Amino acid sequence: VVVVSLTISAILVFFIVPLTILFFIYLTNIGLLIYQRNGEVKADPLSDVWDSARKNIASFWDIYARIWHGYELHGVENLPEGPGILVYYHGAIPIDYLYFLSRLFLWKKRLCLSVADHFVFRLPGLKLLLEVTGVMPGTREECLDALKNGHLVSVSPGGVREALFSDESYQLVWGNRKGFAQVALEAKVPIIPMYTQNVREGYRMFKERRFFRQLYESTRLPFIPPYGGLPVKFRTYIGEPIPYDPNITPEELVEKPVCKGNFLFSFQTKTAVQALITKHQTIPGSIWKALLERFDKRRK
Repeated sequence: VVVVSLTISAILVFFIVPLTILFFIYLTNIGLLIYQRNGEVKADPLSDVWDSARKNIASFWDIYARIWHGYELHGVENLPEGPGILVYYHGAIPIDYLYFLSRLFLWKKRLCLSVADHFVFRLPGLKLLLEVTGVMPGTREECLDALKNGHLVSVSPGGVREALFSDESYQLVWGNRKGFAQVALEAKVPIIPMYTQNVREGYRMFKERRFFRQLYESTRLPFIPPYGGLPVKFRTYIGEPIPYDPNITPEELVEKPVCKGNFLFSFQTKTAVQALITKHQTIPGSIWKALLERFDKRRK
């Protein structure tokens, strides 16, 4: 009995916060269904009719972000007034990205459409939440339409693979992904890098095992559960935009140096995110230091 009790307690300690987040996400979807039914709302989920519901959702997650992670958002001024593509590092749980979406909507009343992995749309009971928050499979046509309509579109080229198999070294796991660059060229929009400090210290994956990697590559389903949920400091940084240039190819855009003023920035679409990591993250990541940063009032 003692052994079983200790085992259950250990499991709860490891997984209680991720499970709580999942519970709140489903609770949010239930709230939207109630709002839709009571108000008999039949409008397009992306229309302004849903803004009051979106504000309530954003307020809830922003309060959660402030309390649990002391969340900060820096560099909003780097976002274009019009369309653009946000490229970000994918943590074990992209809760930091949810915090970003919430604060962006509260500060700017702006909706950023999100490209998600196909497995997200297989999860039962989340259809309305995904529609109202602008989560989409992210086909080329969908992204182009969203950009032409003036939206920001976000994508993590590493996606689930980066969530599962990156670690506290914060290595980008992008492979040969460059579809976002092609879309940026076709839509003639800038690309903006983004990164959240300590995201891997908040939530982690168990160390990679060859079996799980092979299992993911064959099924494209995330079988490895995340754990953690410590209240470490989260700061999201939005970097300098990489402007549209009609004279380059998608391959060059992935590794494009940018001149701005008297400075030469080696901002490549891939290494721009890495540059933010290098500037703002202790590598390898330290859970202890990330916890202590909750008490450091100075902006890093």
